Amino acid sequence: MANLANLVNMDLSDCTNKIIAEYIWVGGTGMDVRSKARTLSGPVDDPNKLPKWNFDGSSTGQATGDDSEVILRPQAIFRDPFRKGKNILVMCDCYAPNGEPIPSNKRYGAAKIFNHPDVKAEEPWFGIEQEYTLLQKDTNWPLGWPLGGYPGPQGPYYCAAGADKTYGRDIVDAHYKACLYAGINISGINGEVMPGQWEFQVGPSVGVSAGDEIWVARYILERITEIAGVVVSFDPKPIPGDWNGAGAHTNYSTKSMRSEGGYEVIKKAIKKLGMRHREHIAAYGDGNERRLTGRHETADINTFNWGVANRGASVRVGRDTEKQGKGYFEDRRPASNMDPYVVTGLIAETTILWEPAHSNGVVAP
Repeated sequence: MANLANLVNMDLSDCTNKIIAEYIWVGGTGMDVRSKARTLSGPVDDPNKLPKWNFDGSSTGQATGDDSEVILRPQAIFRDPFRKGKNILVMCDCYAPNGEPIPSNKRYGAAKIFNHPDVKAEEPWFGIEQEYTLLQKDTNWPLGWPLGGYPGPQGPYYCAAGADKTYGRDIVDAHYKACLYAGINISGINGEVMPGQWEFQVGPSVGVSAGDEIWVARYILERITEIAGVVVSFDPKPIPGDWNGAGAHTNYSTKSMRSEGGYEVIKKAIKKLGMRHREHIAAYGDGNERRLTGRHETADINTFNWGVANRGASVRVGRDTEKQGKGYFEDRRPASNMDPYVVTGLIAETTILWEPAHSNGVVAP
């Protein structure tokens, strides 16, 4: 007799050419990933060949009840690690029936920036370090922490091994492999400073694909924690007090930065970022003021500075970049709940397209 697991894992390839496409989009809060599935007549590997679809936007905070239809446009395809076979995950963005992007569609604006000829010529690469916290489902308290209490002080937990220091590794490894299966350019994982907190890295990814990959990786993580009965939090400061927050450090380079003489290009780009510090902070995630305090490997939210190998700076340049005279830098300001479309688009716009009306100095390393 078939049990539920057998039915869930059933291979349909020997009885039909049809596949299941899971359409994914970002909901009205800007952090909720939504999805629904449809049957297609056969395999598809080009998002332009996928049909548009729609959903009830009044149920996701993206439309009113008297005009609730929101249109999904497929933008990127990934292999489905849950259904496997030729089934797919489809990252979509959202439009009104008249074809205009709805306000919560942040991909549209990012794509416009990345399609600008000057930006395309620079081939912007992004590597995003997505931190997150695993919480016990019924208490919303970090995984592995004593109920209503606290573990020992930070120090032993970062990149650690052992049942008294590491919590949730099975979830993290499952997510790692699922992302590789999906075709996401996930480049690594590690345990973070606060117990119950982890990080995965995506990249290098070019242009708007960085946002697509982070959103689908977040979706896969939500699905895996759903299976495990654990809650994933992207709050930038899930536990107040003497505990590290959660960020989404964004590593960035352009073709000019990766070429000979690139260090000078990097320094000019960082100066521009400093001149637009407030605008970037406003776009770098909600609740970030609780994280960017000048403590716990952060710079104060009200100041901008940069330095070589300085994890307490707003922007960090690596020793190898300094030594080689070219490479990349790391914007350490984005919060774990940032929208990757917004952050990557804004960094590219500021460093490549934006020209200041006048020059302001920033704190030098």
